[in-house]
Amino acid sequence: MLATPPDFDVLIVGAGISGIGMAAHMGMKAPHHSYCIVERRDNLGGTWDLFRYPGIRSDSDMHTLGFDFEPWTHEKSIADAPAILEYLDRIVDERGIRQHIRFGHKVVSADFHHDDARWHVELEKADGSRTRMTANFLYLGAGYYDYDEPYDPGFDFGEFEGQVIHPQFWPDDLDYKGKNVVVIGSGATAVTIVPSMAREAGHVTMLQRTPTWMFARPAKDAVANFLRKVLPERLAYRLTRFKNIKMQDLAFKTARDKPQKVKDTLHKKIKAALGPDYDKDAFTPPYNPWEQRLCLVPDEDLFSAMKSGKASVVTGQIAKFEQGGVRLTDGTFLPADIVVTATGLKLAVAGKIDVRVDGAPVSFNERFYYKGCMFSNLPNLAVVFGYLNASWTLRADINSDYVCRVLEHMRKTGAQIATPVLTPEGEAAITEDDVFDFSSGYIQRGKHIMPRNSISYPWRLNQEYVVDRKRMKDDPLTDGILTFTRAGANARGLDEQLEAAE
Repeated sequence: MLATPPDFDVLIVGAGISGIGMAAHMGMKAPHHSYCIVERRDNLGGTWDLFRYPGIRSDSDMHTLGFDFEPWTHEKSIADAPAILEYLDRIVDERGIRQHIRFGHKVVSADFHHDDARWHVELEKADGSRTRMTANFLYLGAGYYDYDEPYDPGFDFGEFEGQVIHPQFWPDDLDYKGKNVVVIGSGATAVTIVPSMAREAGHVTMLQRTPTWMFARPAKDAVANFLRKVLPERLAYRLTRFKNIKMQDLAFKTARDKPQKVKDTLHKKIKAALGPDYDKDAFTPPYNPWEQRLCLVPDEDLFSAMKSGKASVVTGQIAKFEQGGVRLTDGTFLPADIVVTATGLKLAVAGKIDVRVDGAPVSFNERFYYKGCMFSNLPNLAVVFGYLNASWTLRADINSDYVCRVLEHMRKTGAQIATPVLTPEGEAAITEDDVFDFSSGYIQRGKHIMPRNSISYPWRLNQEYVVDRKRMKDDPLTDGILTFTRAGANARGLDEQLEAAE
C-alpha cells in the first residue's frame, strides 16, 4: 500500500446522467470505494440543466433513458427537462449522492502518475481560483459536446436587426409572443423548438438546408402505464424497458436492412398527420433512415402546428440576412424578428481536459476505444459516450457496472492500476473501422478528434446495446488485455509487477 491514500478512490467528472449513474452504481456495487463528483455548473443535470430553450424534452423514451436501477414512473414516456431533473434530484437525495458533489469546480487538467498510482487533478473554481485533488481512478461523465462553444456555421447577419439566439445559450427573458421566428436547422433541437414557440409566436418557420427523417409517436407509453397499474413498479419498468430496447434494436436493424420499407412507413405516418397534400420533398432526406438519428415528433406536435398555420417548414439555402428577415438563394424572403440558429453542437472529447500520463499529453485520437469504456494504454480512466442509435443511459449503465467490477477486482487483488494494454504488434494487426457510421454534421465535423475504432471487439465503440450488455457482463475482466498492476510501472516492468502481485 502507498504511504498516503489519494483524496478519493474515484473522481467522477460531471453531475449529469453519466456521473450520477456512476455514483449510484458505486453505492450498490463498489461501496468500499470513496468518490467525489465535480461539476462545473451550479446545478446537477448536465444537458438537462444547461439547455433552457422552449419545450426541451427527451428524444428517447424515459424507460431506456432512465437508469436500469430506478424506475421511471411518470405518465409521459417522452419527458420534459423539469421532469428529468426531478428524477435525477430524487436519485441523488434518496441515495445520499448529493453530499459527494462539489459544484462550481471545472477540471482543467489531470495527470496520472504511475509512481503513486493516482491522478493529480487541477480544478478551477467559480471565483477563478485553482485547487488540486488526487484520485486513483478517473471517470469522465462530461458528455460529448463543447459546453462553452456551439457549432458556428459562419453566418453573416449583415443588416438583420432582430435577435439572434443559439439554443445552447437561451436567454431567460426572451419575449417572442406574436413575433415572426425563423429556426435554422432540422435536427432534434429545431423539431422541439418550433411547435413549442408556435404556441405564442406569430409564426415560426423551420428553415432546413436538408430534410430530416421524422417519426411521430405518443408521448405516453400506453403499455407502460397499463403494466404499472397491474404489476409491481419495478417489474413493470423492467418489462417496459425490455420491450423498448427490443423495439429500438429492431427499428434500427430494419432501417439498415430494408431502408425503403422504413421510408414508406415514415412517409405514411406523416401523410396521415398532415393530409394527402403535404410537401413530401420537405420530409425526404437524401439519405436512408438511421444514417442520421431519427427526429422524434411526440404527439404529432410539429405537424399539428403546421396544420394550424402557426408553423411551416421551408427547404432552401440562405443568400443573406436582411432587415426584417432572411433571403434565400431562390429569392424567397422569410420575415423574422428572431432568428434561432439550431445548427448543431460541437463535439468535445474528455470534457476538453488536458489529460496526461506521467507528464506526457494524451491524444485521444491516437488511442483505441476498449469495450466502449476505456482506452488503449491509458490507465485508470473510463468514459461514457452513449449510443447514437439508442438511449445514452444504456451505455452509461453498462459502463458504470463494468467499472465497478474493475474497482472491486483491484480492491480484492491489491492492484492499483488497470490498463487496457495494446502492444505495437497488436495495434498493427487491427483493422480500423469508422468510429461513427452516421452522416450527421456534428459527427462528421468532430471525427478528427475522436478515438480510434476497430472492426472487432474489444477495441471498439460498438453501436449494439444488446451485444454490448452481454459482453460487458459475461466476458472475464482478466482477458489478457486489461492488465492489473501496482504503483511504480515506470520503474518496473509489467511482468515483474504481475509476479509480485501473485
